[in-house]
Amino acid sequence: NCCTIDWFSEWPQEALQSVAASFLQDMGELEIEDEAIEGLKQICVNIHQGVTDKSVEFLAELSRHNYVTPTAYLELLSIFSKLANIKKQELKTARDRTKTGLTKLLSTAEDVAKMEEELKNMQPLLEEAAQETATTMEKIAVDSVVAEETKVSVEKEEAEASVKAAKAQEISEDAQRDLDEALPALEAALSSLRSLNKNDVIEVRAMSRPPQGVRMVIEAVCIMKGIKAKKVAGDKPGQKIDDYWDNGKLMLSDPAKFLDSLFSYDRDNIPDDVIKKIQPYIDNDEFLPSAIAKVSKACTSLCQWVRAMHKYHFVAKAVAPKRAALAAANEELAESQRILDEAKAKLYEVQEGIATLQAKLEECTNKKADLEAKTTECQQRLIRADKLIGGLGDEKDRWQLSVATLEEKMKNFVGNVMIAAGYVAYLGIFTGKYRADLLHMWSEQLVLFNVPHTDDLGLLDTMGDPVKIRAWQIAGLPKDNLSTENGVIVQYSQRWSLFIDPQGQANKWVKSMEKDAQLEVFKLSDKEFLRSLENSIRFGKPCLMENVLEELDPALEPILLKQTFKQQGSLVIRLGDSVIPYHEDFRFYITTKLPNPHYTPEISTKVTLVNFTLSPSGLEDQLLARVVAEERPDLEDAKNQLIVSNAKMKAELKEIEDKILERLSSSEGNPVDDVDLIKTLEASKVKSKEIKEKVVVAEQTEKEIDETRSLYIPVAVRTQILFFCTTDLANVDPMYQYSLEWFINLFLSGIANAERAETVDQRIVNINNYFTFSLYINVCRSLFEKHKLMFAFLLAIRIMTNDGLIDPGEWRYFISGGTSRGEEVENPAPEWLSDRAWGECITLSALPAFAEIAKDFHNHVDGYKAIFDSTEPHRVALPGAWDEQLTMFQKLLVLKSLRADKVTNGMQDFVAANLGQKFIEPQTTDLAAVFKDSSPTTPLIFVLSAGTDPASDLNKFAEEMRMSKKFNSISLGQGQGPVAEALMRSAIERGRWVFFQNCHLAPSWMPSLERNIEQIDPDKVHRDFRLWLTSMPSAKFPVAVLQNSSKMTVEPPKGIKANLIKSYLGISDELLNSCGEKTHDFKSLLLSLCLFHGCLVERRKFGPLGFNIPYEYTDGDLRICMSQLKMFLMEYEIIPYKVLTYTAGHINYGGRVTDDWDRRCMMSILGDFYRPEVLNTDHHFSESGIYYQISTDNDHNGYLSYIRSLPINDTPEIFGLHDNANITFAQNETFSVLASIVQLQPKTAAAGGQSPEEIIEETAISILERVPHPMDAAAVLAQYPVMYEESMNTVLVQEIIRYNKLLAVIHSSLVNLRKALKGLVVLSEQLEKLSNSLFINQVPDMWAGKAYPSLKPLAAWVTDLIARVDFLKHWVQHGIPPAFWISGFFFPQAFLTGTLQNFARKNVISIDTISFGFEVLKESKEELVERPESGCYIYGLFIEGCRWGVEEHRLIESRPKELYTEMAVMWLRPVADRVTPSEGIYLCPIYKTLTRAGTLSTTGHS
Repeated sequence: NCCTIDWFSEWPQEALQSVAASFLQDMGELEIEDEAIEGLKQICVNIHQGVTDKSVEFLAELSRHNYVTPTAYLELLSIFSKLANIKKQELKTARDRTKTGLTKLLSTAEDVAKMEEELKNMQPLLEEAAQETATTMEKIAVDSVVAEETKVSVEKEEAEASVKAAKAQEISEDAQRDLDEALPALEAALSSLRSLNKNDVIEVRAMSRPPQGVRMVIEAVCIMKGIKAKKVAGDKPGQKIDDYWDNGKLMLSDPAKFLDSLFSYDRDNIPDDVIKKIQPYIDNDEFLPSAIAKVSKACTSLCQWVRAMHKYHFVAKAVAPKRAALAAANEELAESQRILDEAKAKLYEVQEGIATLQAKLEECTNKKADLEAKTTECQQRLIRADKLIGGLGDEKDRWQLSVATLEEKMKNFVGNVMIAAGYVAYLGIFTGKYRADLLHMWSEQLVLFNVPHTDDLGLLDTMGDPVKIRAWQIAGLPKDNLSTENGVIVQYSQRWSLFIDPQGQANKWVKSMEKDAQLEVFKLSDKEFLRSLENSIRFGKPCLMENVLEELDPALEPILLKQTFKQQGSLVIRLGDSVIPYHEDFRFYITTKLPNPHYTPEISTKVTLVNFTLSPSGLEDQLLARVVAEERPDLEDAKNQLIVSNAKMKAELKEIEDKILERLSSSEGNPVDDVDLIKTLEASKVKSKEIKEKVVVAEQTEKEIDETRSLYIPVAVRTQILFFCTTDLANVDPMYQYSLEWFINLFLSGIANAERAETVDQRIVNINNYFTFSLYINVCRSLFEKHKLMFAFLLAIRIMTNDGLIDPGEWRYFISGGTSRGEEVENPAPEWLSDRAWGECITLSALPAFAEIAKDFHNHVDGYKAIFDSTEPHRVALPGAWDEQLTMFQKLLVLKSLRADKVTNGMQDFVAANLGQKFIEPQTTDLAAVFKDSSPTTPLIFVLSAGTDPASDLNKFAEEMRMSKKFNSISLGQGQGPVAEALMRSAIERGRWVFFQNCHLAPSWMPSLERNIEQIDPDKVHRDFRLWLTSMPSAKFPVAVLQNSSKMTVEPPKGIKANLIKSYLGISDELLNSCGEKTHDFKSLLLSLCLFHGCLVERRKFGPLGFNIPYEYTDGDLRICMSQLKMFLMEYEIIPYKVLTYTAGHINYGGRVTDDWDRRCMMSILGDFYRPEVLNTDHHFSESGIYYQISTDNDHNGYLSYIRSLPINDTPEIFGLHDNANITFAQNETFSVLASIVQLQPKTAAAGGQSPEEIIEETAISILERVPHPMDAAAVLAQYPVMYEESMNTVLVQEIIRYNKLLAVIHSSLVNLRKALKGLVVLSEQLEKLSNSLFINQVPDMWAGKAYPSLKPLAAWVTDLIARVDFLKHWVQHGIPPAFWISGFFFPQAFLTGTLQNFARKNVISIDTISFGFEVLKESKEELVERPESGCYIYGLFIEGCRWGVEEHRLIESRPKELYTEMAVMWLRPVADRVTPSEGIYLCPIYKTLTRAGTLSTTGHS
């Protein structure tokens, strides 16, 4: 085809980590360590994956879908970034402002003490300053004369010192010029020495026969260093000459030390004899650096050094006198300078003294002026400081604590904000329990990864604004935690919110909150909804789109995704085909009334789903307010006024505090000097004090009111329990929808109508009792019979659970069985107590209250057997101490273990004991009562069951209400929608009734119906208009219509008693007495006929035991029979029983019957009710005498009184059935009721254990190992060839072929399934269905299609199949068996035909003339070793409803609680032209399964 599958894959953990790392690295404002950043990254991943896992649990437990997509993850990171900025700025601003205010307040307190001391000391200082000024002026005059004299002396000394300094400078320059001649050579020599290294010196020392130049240099250096020469022999005999080479080499032995000695040589004190010795070398032309450079680099530098030392000696010698003169001049100059400095110091000291005195004078003058000004200023500041400290004294401690708290939060806010971001991004759709679980999980993650956080991690603690939340609550937001969290999620979510709002809480809140902002409200069904949306976007108004379903209009996508863009500098958005301006103030809210909508991932990613389903605590608050408003309106009014005024006053206090802090933090300098601040503070403090006093009084008043209100809490709690009992019913049937508004109205009606009392406690009891029953009656009107007991029982259990009277573990055991077994104990009575029942007792003993019941059982076997055998086991006392130890509910658990078929009876007694007998009495629907509760805007809905039609009842009611001529009816279906709309519009205007039948057949038109109903204007609709609807239960029926309508179920009543009541409620005294002289006969036969009708209707509950086909008999059948009864009685003198029997049995009721056996049964029953004996007043319709003919003197009320005295539960005897017939029905009814109750319980997802794939794989392997492979049909055919004389060979081969086909399908499909589970082949639709069937222990359709009829579950079916194949294998291996297992044949019709064929061929008789005769044998199948001469022996038949008496050798009554028994071996004996015996036999049909339906015995086809 043309489709492309877009597979959605989850992001792997690495991708999630990478994205988180990228986001977090860009967030410099976090200011946390790298370890915490790493932890945050991992927490982001864990939050996402944790919500994914929780969503699976959410679906498993509450059947609610939640899709966790990458979009949500990106939003988590985006919201975290946004919230982190908001929170950091908020904390920083609050901290800085409070800290600044506190600092200034504390500094002001310190300043006050200083100012007081200052003021005290200021007065004497003023006098002292004046005296000091005069003294200073005198001192200045004296010191000025001294200063002048000193100045003259200093100037003279300064001139002399200048002359001496010039002379010293001249001497110094002359000496320096001489030195400058020698210094370059010296520096060059030292520089050359520095260029030498250790190796250069070693090289010279290593010379064994040094050149003359080297010797000269070494000799010169030795002379300079004072090293003596060795005397060695000269060239001439006896001549001794100086040789410096050996000592020179020794001098060079340590190169570093040698070079250092040259650098440190004392050149200023070279001895004259050294200079004398060195002079010849200096004069020698060969002792020039240029000459020496030719033989050695090192010696060149040494030569330079020697010549430099020589030159320096003579320069230094010439400079020495000049230096001595310079030293003397400098000494004289220094003495002059010292004298000059002393004079200058003295002058400076005098001048400084004068300046100081002048400054002091000025200071004293200023000081005096300042002291006078400061005294005044200080007095003013003290006054202002007193006001500031007095005004803010109370705040100091609180601000100090606040600053410390804010500092702590500043360090640790990151973890809290991450949790808040997780809340906003993911948790809107979850209920309170799941939010708490996830919060706990995330909190542990913060600790694990060392992410900074505080203890108050909740969304409200982190991001909730108390003032804003209070404003929301005043606007109608429920006060429970969940709803408040929802408000914060809406506030910070980046997507528009879609509220799941079945009770209209969010709708009401949004409308109230945005009322002043001119909220636009519209529905998707409105024709102009896009126009309304456009106006809101243009003008920045909020808008609310109500009652959406699971699909949203594609035109909304740009709005939901906020796809704005800039056009000509303005922000715009596309809506439909047009581009419109986008106002920043625009807000969009969406609500749905669907209680559990399934939004696809595409929608989930565009909106924030917020679960506003009512919580118990939120409802309790509302109900308490309602009941107090009704009972004590004065209290509730006062309470509401206090809430509003308290909120307003606290907001004002916050505003005042913020204003003060802002002024303090923004004021420059000392706050004491801010006159405006002090004035503002004074005014604020007065107002603040006034408000605080009012708040204290208001809170005390509120406390007193709350104490009085708390007396009515039991009513709120009970009513809340009842509400959730009612709303949970939608899990059982989609038509069971009830709105909060409907419930509240009923509640208020209950309060008004409940009996008054002297005390509040008694009044509460009266309200609770009245409303519980009132709700039960109203809800029962719209419940099917099978759910009424369940609802009453649920009410009782929930009420008692709230009172702590029901143990949760025992309740779970009751509705769904035990999960663990107690100590294993051997069955003490296997002869009557089945293994299943004993297993239940063992499991029961795992509960604490029943720990000893299994062990104690053998002590009271007779007592338990009495319960087991009783017809009313639920009323038999338990043996031993158990009857006193156990509560009534705990006794139900024992009853369920022993007699599950009587649990519903026990439940009835339980309800009667705890709620009252009236809760189990039949509740019939009275159209007049329902009509009374209706209005033109409230539809009336008939919820149909199969085979029911309320049209005739409604027509009759319309006649009573004189509306028959203003009544229009239409049956909905294809093309009828426009006709129905036109009829409805006309009826609204003209005040007619319209009746739309079979709404379930027009699911596509249901949204239009909902729109039309919503558009009914209460002010314009005609007061006589009513809309009547009928529908079978359908999930497509609009929830909003169901919630706001009057519903009635239409079905046959449950039980003979309820049927009789319904029948007689439609009869009047006029009809009873309408036959004149034959009134006695008419009344008697009418009661008999109504009983017959009840019997027929109620026999259906027994399944195939009642009728093979469950016929839908209606009240119409009864009414026509009643008319005929009256007519025939009036026309015939003698009662025409034959005519009555024929018309009723073959025409009116019999017209529906298609099965001959059912017709035979019905006619037999009718014969018991249409016969002369029923005219006798003492005639009993049942053996027990419970149902009998009453005196015809009774009027209509007398008959109703008699009927109401009948038992609620029917005994099988009235139907002509054995007591056992009730067991199967009663067990099924028990399990059906318990299954319905289970649907109302919150599911729990199983943890651990095998996965479905593992279970399927294990089951497949087990079946493959156990089920044999196909047999070799060819070999069997060779062993048992087709023979004219033996048709059984053909039967065998045909059976093997049939079984082989089945076995082949089983093996091939299981092999393929295992491959598919491993991913080796594609999992086709057939294989998927196969896997689902294996998982739920059901025979797969692909096997059943190739198999024989069977009702067994998969495990038993496989065992049965193996037994059947073994039967055939035994036949193949050991020959034709003496007796045949008739149930083991795939196609038993072929076997029976083969048997007849063998007889026909043997006796050469036409097979058409042969039929079977039947003989029941006394022998068992094991005793039969040979086949009969003709025909065959068969076994494997079962009898239901009776048993074969072996000793009596006939059919006899079943044993108690024995539902079916195995039939003895029968001999099917072929007989030609057989005549059926007229007596001594029971003509009994045979069916392949208990359903008693399927294929015909002749052809095997349907």
